Amino acid sequence: MSARTRPLRAEWAKFATLRPLWAAPLLAVALSAGITTAVQVAYGHSDDSLRDDPMEGLFYGLNFGQVAVACLGVLLIGQEYASGTLATSLAAVPDRLRFYRAKLLLGAGLGLAVGLATVGAQLAATIGTVGLDPTAPGTTRALAAGVIYHPLLLVLCLALTTALRNQTAALGLLPPAVFLGTTVLAGIPGIREAAQFLPDRAGQYALRLDDTPGIHYGHTTGLLLMAAWTAAAVLAGLRTLRRKDA
Repeated sequence: MSARTRPLRAEWAKFATLRPLWAAPLLAVALSAGITTAVQVAYGHSDDSLRDDPMEGLFYGLNFGQVAVACLGVLLIGQEYASGTLATSLAAVPDRLRFYRAKLLLGAGLGLAVGLATVGAQLAATIGTVGLDPTAPGTTRALAAGVIYHPLLLVLCLALTTALRNQTAALGLLPPAVFLGTTVLAGIPGIREAAQFLPDRAGQYALRLDDTPGIHYGHTTGLLLMAAWTAAAVLAGLRTLRRKDA
């Protein structure tokens, strides 16, 4: 086993042997695809709002599935703090950068797998109801953004949990913020202008085909904004991991 890949293999072994961690990616796909399918079966042929922007109908279930993605990001590192095993992990991999990088690579890989499965399932569920034209401008970009959104969100939550060093606090803050918090902020006059730059709001704008009045950036820029938030969180997490004792 290469010394470079040993930390990543160790992280995969931890993930593979902890059954609660397996539930999160499965739940993310089930919620996103299941709710999208249920809504399309019930209202797809009668609710015009689901067809105004086909991507809104396609990604309807993402609003729920992303909570499981956020939870997985928290748990991948948070369970080490909660169980007290972080010191053991760092004893096995003393180089904290290598340890952190392995966590991030595992998280990004899991997020990408969830994104591919989710977008594929949602596309299959909505192909005959949302009026999606595969050749329409922006369709490929929006579908690709839907895939990339998942690893960005997962890594963002993993990194913020590392910075917080507390699984309970991270679970209490991040999933509710993703599911409801930023949506509420986006509806408050005076805060709406700033809320559009929050990571999940910016990332989800990249999933749309149509322009939204009042949004001060383009669809691709929205995904780049989310990537910038994620990069900043990764650096904050690394700084904390290097400076704080396990």
